[in-house]
Amino acid sequence: MSNNRPPIEQQVTFLHARDLVETAVFYEHILGMKLVLDQGSCRIYASGGDAYLGFCQTLGAHMDTPPTTNHIVLTLVTPDVDGWHDYLVGQGVPIEKPPTLNEKFNIYQCFVRDPNGYLVELQTFLDPAWPGRR
Repeated sequence: MSNNRPPIEQQVTFLHARDLVETAVFYEHILGMKLVLDQGSCRIYASGGDAYLGFCQTLGAHMDTPPTTNHIVLTLVTPDVDGWHDYLVGQGVPIEKPPTLNEKFNIYQCFVRDPNGYLVELQTFLDPAWPGRR
């Protein structure tokens, strides 16, 4: 392996937005993510540390139809899954799956869908080996 490998300092995941206004309401106002860059047809949000989520109304002329959302899960790691569940219920966000212990992966999780149909998981890692565990 070469020690001359250039650094990777940040991570951005870009996804298609059916409606950028509804997407902005969900991620900015309901989830409280900070908008870090508004590019007009794309909006980029800080999701934690140096990781970002970008939503674009159009991902490019090469795409005739938006990608399917069935196989995409956006996982947001939190120490308070139950608190998020209660908050989201209070905001009128339909819950896909209430808080549940997933013994196979040693996590505690719940699921909602964003306005684009993406599955959003709120999760706590219970494994002490997870680097974010305090």
